[in-house]
Amino acid sequence: MPIKFSGWEACYEKAKHLHPGQAPKRSHGYTMYHGTHKSNAPAIISTGFRPSMGGTLGPGVYCSRDINKAMAYPGSCATNDRVVLKLRVRVGKVKKIDAQSIHLQTTWHQNGYDTAWLPSTMGGYEEDCVWDPKRLTVVGIAHCTDSSTKTSLENLIKQQGNGTGQGQTGSVGVPCTSCGKQTLDKHTVDKCWACKIAICAFMDKHVCLKV
Repeated sequence: MPIKFSGWEACYEKAKHLHPGQAPKRSHGYTMYHGTHKSNAPAIISTGFRPSMGGTLGPGVYCSRDINKAMAYPGSCATNDRVVLKLRVRVGKVKKIDAQSIHLQTTWHQNGYDTAWLPSTMGGYEEDCVWDPKRLTVVGIAHCTDSSTKTSLENLIKQQGNGTGQGQTGSVGVPCTSCGKQTLDKHTVDKCWACKIAICAFMDKHVCLKV
């Protein structure tokens, strides 16, 4: 039988919005940053990241939850040529690289991990290395001193689907008229059984006027 109710509020797990220095949780998604030359940014947004062949944590895509880390890259270019991309990263299975696991510093993926995390306690800013570039989505421009370049890159992100990112194809849908969330399939909209206002089950909150 259908369940009748007259209001709700969605609660989001705060652990998914960690600050730099806090250990990432397995399978969660996090906001991270990646610094690149402004000439490379369009290709990254359009076709995705090309993993580095090596580095402190071995092959993979390097990023950090600390924007200060990304602001220093690439180290070989002028400050005005740097762009910091804002990312959404699905970390998968994470390996913390510290004194006890230093032997896995560049071989973590071969041992079953999707992401390596080097905390700031190991010296400098924290750093992450993600094996599969499809786990990273460009959702915004966190830093760009050239306003025209920033606008161009932001428009390119929108063309990719409002930040839904590379590795995905096809339409990203349209906003639901009730909850406002993007959807490929039309959400079922019904009326609150008490106040009769049109509601969608994907709404974050509904306050019944009759309660």
